[in-house]
Amino acid sequence: MAGVSLKCGDCGALLKSVEEAQEHAELTSHSNFAESTEAVLNIVCTTCSKPCRSKTESDLHTKRTGHTEFVDKTMETVKPISLEAPKAAAMEIDNTDGSSGSGDAAEEMVVPGVDKNILEELEAMGFPKARATRALHYSGNASLEAAVNWVVEHENDPDVDEMPKVPANSNSGPPKPALTPEEVKIKAQELRERARKKKEEEEKRMEREREKERIRIGKELLEAKRIEEDNERKRIILLRKAEKEEERRAREKIRQKVEEDKAERRRKLGLPAEDPAAAKPSVPVVEEKKSSLPIRPATKTEKMRECLRSLKQAHKEDDAKVKRAFQTLLTYMGNVAKNPDEEKFRKIRLTNQTFQERVGSLRGGIEFMELCGFEKMEGGEFLFLPRDKIDPAVINSAGTELNSAINNPFFGVL
Repeated sequence: MAGVSLKCGDCGALLKSVEEAQEHAELTSHSNFAESTEAVLNIVCTTCSKPCRSKTESDLHTKRTGHTEFVDKTMETVKPISLEAPKAAAMEIDNTDGSSGSGDAAEEMVVPGVDKNILEELEAMGFPKARATRALHYSGNASLEAAVNWVVEHENDPDVDEMPKVPANSNSGPPKPALTPEEVKIKAQELRERARKKKEEEEKRMEREREKERIRIGKELLEAKRIEEDNERKRIILLRKAEKEEERRAREKIRQKVEEDKAERRRKLGLPAEDPAAAKPSVPVVEEKKSSLPIRPATKTEKMRECLRSLKQAHKEDDAKVKRAFQTLLTYMGNVAKNPDEEKFRKIRLTNQTFQERVGSLRGGIEFMELCGFEKMEGGEFLFLPRDKIDPAVINSAGTELNSAINNPFFGVL
């Protein structure tokens, strides 16, 4: 079955004749056309007079603009066409009653009038004439800016490069005059002022958000410091209690030993034992009991933390040097964790100038690395971490402590 229209395979536009296809090809450089069984309609939007050639195109126009009222001005049935140029006789339309009269002629469509000055400016900017005319027509000939905005919003429309047509007898008024230079300046000033106010409001909003974030971080830091101080006080109190209990048990043992020695001496001298009535009641030996909170030896993690705290206290007058030392140690630990098989990350020359400046010359720097498993070798010339002595848990703990020392502003303050 022969088609009733031609369809552009590049943009999907429906064309009702070979001439229209040739004109479309000249305007858009599209060359992929094929016959289609979809009829070319002439559905005109009553709101903005945009012509639509198919139901799909009218649906897209409704979705894009919200216009829902259309008038079907298709005055005749398009005959099937082929890709060959039509003959002159084939272009004539016979009346349904077979008479030679002209009948009701289809409504003539013409190119709408637009502001020629703005049109020339758009063409100078590189826009095709059809696209520029369409942009001016549908933006109401308001301004160059409005036309450019319309092109940007509708650049993907399939008919963006087709010359718009409106009914010849439409009562559309003359195009709106372009703005005068003074009006353009006023308009530009208003736009700049609105943009400036919007920017100021956005900056104020961002500043409020940043202030809220600073307050939140400050509260969290104060809370963390308070919790750390409470835990430290509790730990000191428990240690003191355990020390006092230990001292009391030691004194009791000494007193009991003294009483036993006195009784033994009296027995050796042949003196009678002390009068039970006069003698002080012997205090029973207090059986040692494990404290509910025994003093446990410090773990390696605690030793690492104390080592870093001592380093910061010893060099508290130079925060930059302390932070650089922490970051260097964190780099060493990260290299070992990521590349445990690479010996170059596990062997450090103690006389290396960079190492000495950043870690070796600082109190506690080498001690921290030894806690992580590094050992001095070759007469104390190198620090070396044997592959079989790498403990991932120790390396991870070292990284955690270093991160805390770097990021916690209250680390080492107590």
